[in-house]
Amino acid sequence: MTGLLQGHFLAAHARGESWAAVAKACADQLGSLPPGANLGFLYATEALAGDLGSILTFLRERTRITDWVGSVGLGVCATGRDYFGEPALSVLVAALPPDSFRLFVPADASAARLAAAPDRWLARVRPMVGIVHGDPRDAGIAATVGTLAHEASLFLIGGLAAAAEAPVQVAGRVVEGGLSGVLLAPDISVITGLTQGCSPIGPVRRITEARDNILKTLDDRPALEAFKEDIGELLARDLRRVAGQIFVGFPVTGSDTGDYLVRNLVAIDVQRQWIAVAHSVTPGDRVLFCRRDPGSANADLLRMLEQMKRRAAAPPRAGLYFSCVARGPNLFGRPNQELAMIRDALGEFPLAGFFGNGEIANDRVYGYTGVLALFL
Repeated sequence: MTGLLQGHFLAAHARGESWAAVAKACADQLGSLPPGANLGFLYATEALAGDLGSILTFLRERTRITDWVGSVGLGVCATGRDYFGEPALSVLVAALPPDSFRLFVPADASAARLAAAPDRWLARVRPMVGIVHGDPRDAGIAATVGTLAHEASLFLIGGLAAAAEAPVQVAGRVVEGGLSGVLLAPDISVITGLTQGCSPIGPVRRITEARDNILKTLDDRPALEAFKEDIGELLARDLRRVAGQIFVGFPVTGSDTGDYLVRNLVAIDVQRQWIAVAHSVTPGDRVLFCRRDPGSANADLLRMLEQMKRRAAAPPRAGLYFSCVARGPNLFGRPNQELAMIRDALGEFPLAGFFGNGEIANDRVYGYTGVLALFL
């Protein structure tokens, strides 16, 4: 196929037997680039993670675009379709105004380091949005996201890499660890949306006794007792069946949309009636249990798309989509369904992205969600 051009953006995607074949196919699709093309987004499936440096060099030479950002995932997103389990690339290139964006590498992912740059770009331009990618092996990645968003007054959008051996990122070069990405000047119009993949199945409860990541009591009752009540009698009879179905949600303080962070169950202590979760907890926190539900995920994705369509007022010029590895065909039941829903709701426009180990929206790292950014 040929690249999809709209406004000052151009997208391409391809699969193949080798990195060279896939990269060449994308470059051929891009063809004649928009005048002034100066920023590229590059997403690769994990089969190409080890070749990302070669791919970057090739695309830089063919497109003459110096600045690239991106990452690797178990799958990649393109306009109306996804790729999983095979070597594939998804690329989006943009022609943005000069001096309207700035790349940063993990070592510079702090407001202080960015502000200390010789040209004082952060202070001069005052960016509002950052497209970012992170390393899921970094235990402090959530804190880095939160700190950067708050201290630099940024709305961050992106995801954590996903690859068995090399969950790398691209920020001018191939990098590892921490957080990297690109900051955008405020005159580059971007709107965002978030859709959940897990739906609540019980009331919001208050943690009354906890330690580290262990829920001991909820609403002054044994945590497991409350858990069984919320998940229903059928699952409560055989707790082995909750794996992959039931998760823990943490409501976001101050959210006016009922937003919540989804985290995995780690273990259940039947004797002491404790529950271990993949999240630090303290007494007083609120918690709810939720189910991974294709029907609810489908409905919530449509809700997000309808809201974004109303906000956009006009067709988007391009988009970036960051989805969880547990979504895509793993949740929606067949290939391309999630991306086809975006295309059907918002129209045909250049889009790229990937399926990662966590999704970033504003100042938080989410799980089991989809995060969409539209360039207007």
